[in-house]
Amino acid sequence: MNLAKYLLCSSLFFSSLAWGVDVLEFYCKRTERGYTEEYEMKMMLASGTQKAKLFLDGRDLDQSDLYGTQVVKSITLARPNILISIEANFQPEELMGVSYPAGTVLTNITLDPVTGKFKKVEKIQGGILGATIGNGTHTSEESCSLAKTPYRAK
Repeated sequence: MNLAKYLLCSSLFFSSLAWGVDVLEFYCKRTERGYTEEYEMKMMLASGTQKAKLFLDGRDLDQSDLYGTQVVKSITLARPNILISIEANFQPEELMGVSYPAGTVLTNITLDPVTGKFKKVEKIQGGILGATIGNGTHTSEESCSLAKTPYRAK
C-alpha cells in the first residue's frame, strides 16, 4: 500500500472516530483451499444502552434458537486495531445418525482497518465443530478494506 493511501485512510478513519462515528463497514475476502468468499461486514459500536452489533452480509451475528446461541460480546477500538469478541454455545445434537455433545466456540478477531489485515483466533471445544474441525485453537487470516467512510447511525 503506498504511503499516500495509508495516510488518507488512516486520517479518515481515526479523525472520523473522534467525531463520534459509530458505524464501520468493510468489504472482506477469505480464501481457503482454493475457495474464495467475499462478504460485507458492518459494525455498530456500543453507545448508551445499545450493545455493539456485528453483521455479515446483513445477517445479525447475535442469534439464539433451539440449537444454541451466538453473542457479539464486544467491539473495541484499540488503536490502530479493532478488537471483536464473539461467543457461541451449541446444544447437543444428532445429525445423520451421529450424536454430538454440547460445544462452545470463542472467537477473537483483530482487524487493522488501515492495512486490512483481519486475524481470527477461534477456540473450539466439543460439539459438531470439535468433532469435524478439531478441538483447540484455530487461527486464520483474511483481508478487509473500508467500504465507505465511517458514519454515525441515524
